[in-house]
Amino acid sequence: MLLSHGGEPLRTAAPAMCMTVDQVLALAPDEASRRAGGRLGSAGSWSGAGHDGAGAAWGLCKGSGSKPYRTVVDTTAPAYRCTCPSRKFPCKHALGLMLLRASDGTAAGTAEVPDWAGEWLDGRRRRAAERTGPGPGPAAAGAGADATGGGAGPADPEAARRRAERRAERITGGAQELEQRLMDLLRGGLAAADRSGYGLWEETAARMVDAQAPGLASRARELGAIAASGPGWPVRLLQECALLHLLDTAWLGIDRLPEPLAATVRTRVGLTAAAGGSPVRDHWLVLAQYDTPDGRIVTRRIWLYGRDSGHTAVLLSFGAPGRSPGQALPVGATVDAEITPYRGAGQLRAELGGQYGTPVPGGGPPPGSTTTAAVAAYGQALRDDPWLDSWPVTLSEVVPVPSGDGWQLADAVGGSALPVAPAALSRPGLWKLVALSGGAPVTVFGQCGHRGFEPLAAWAGDPAAGAAETVPLI
Repeated sequence: MLLSHGGEPLRTAAPAMCMTVDQVLALAPDEASRRAGGRLGSAGSWSGAGHDGAGAAWGLCKGSGSKPYRTVVDTTAPAYRCTCPSRKFPCKHALGLMLLRASDGTAAGTAEVPDWAGEWLDGRRRRAAERTGPGPGPAAAGAGADATGGGAGPADPEAARRRAERRAERITGGAQELEQRLMDLLRGGLAAADRSGYGLWEETAARMVDAQAPGLASRARELGAIAASGPGWPVRLLQECALLHLLDTAWLGIDRLPEPLAATVRTRVGLTAAAGGSPVRDHWLVLAQYDTPDGRIVTRRIWLYGRDSGHTAVLLSFGAPGRSPGQALPVGATVDAEITPYRGAGQLRAELGGQYGTPVPGGGPPPGSTTTAAVAAYGQALRDDPWLDSWPVTLSEVVPVPSGDGWQLADAVGGSALPVAPAALSRPGLWKLVALSGGAPVTVFGQCGHRGFEPLAAWAGDPAAGAAETVPLI
């Protein structure tokens, strides 16, 4: 098993940060891997364990065969290599080794790198040196590549243009058909929408897939899940139908839209594009990392905050069935790196380019605001992207308090508060946040939207002191 991520760091003389237990567990591809890795996170499971002080660790783990598994980890990327047959990345042995290092720094002491681990580490260092050598810089090749994955462009631009036109025509046909189905739904009355069952919406979604508009298909499936979903479902169904109608009409009139909004519409209906903004190099604080299932595909989101630029960005990576997404960064670390944003109104997505040096401890949260300012920021973002579910914000000086059947984050000074989103109420991270606060104000990063606030990371203590540690909440 071998995994090596892009943007490999250049080794420096400075020691690398040691990941915390929470940061290691955030890298696990699933809950089973977390449990299995936890069982291997003790010294009794390992022999010949060591580390080089610059982010690399290695060890031999007893398995079911006669020979122990050889495991080596580079936490600066992170990347992993193990001789076990697992197809999960990282495997339980890599997780166990990182947990051993995180929970007991003396268990894997500084030692000379064995040949079997040094060969892999040397290869990574050599490739990192090549990427950061003379020339346009480590991210130049990625920034100049087109959507096909290569830097030379399509072999036949005219053929590519015709394919794009044919797909646009199919999407237009799908949008027109979807408009007709929405009109039929309204004529029949929303109160009777639950009688047709989920099959009608699934068939509609399949028609949108045939039209090569996966964004429209996803929203059609969501409509099917709203009917008879609890008290007030007709209102929620009307709201989502209105947003879908807005997206349909925006696509049908896309030639009349400003280019940033047109780019957002293309993204919302399901057209993909390469990152094409101006690259930004900064010291990026890794705020949160989490995976969400999307059918058989797993999507990983990594939230970043630029210390110098004040810009917030999200990196997306995808895992095929049975495999976790490849990209991973340690939560709470600061990475000197270059990112390239995607074009589009209100879009936060970016592509990770070159990394310079090793990650270092974060040094405190981003500047925060009040709950009132957070709602205003979300409202401003909706002007650029009306289909936006939420907007990333950092709340400072808030206290988690119970409210009816749920929770809210109340400003320590002032009378405003934000309800915690229903999706976050059942997660262990909410109780971690409550315990971290203990009734005192905390700083929380998360997403503010029409369903409430979804907390993703928190910091306790005085952020101005710069010593607050990032606590993942998801």
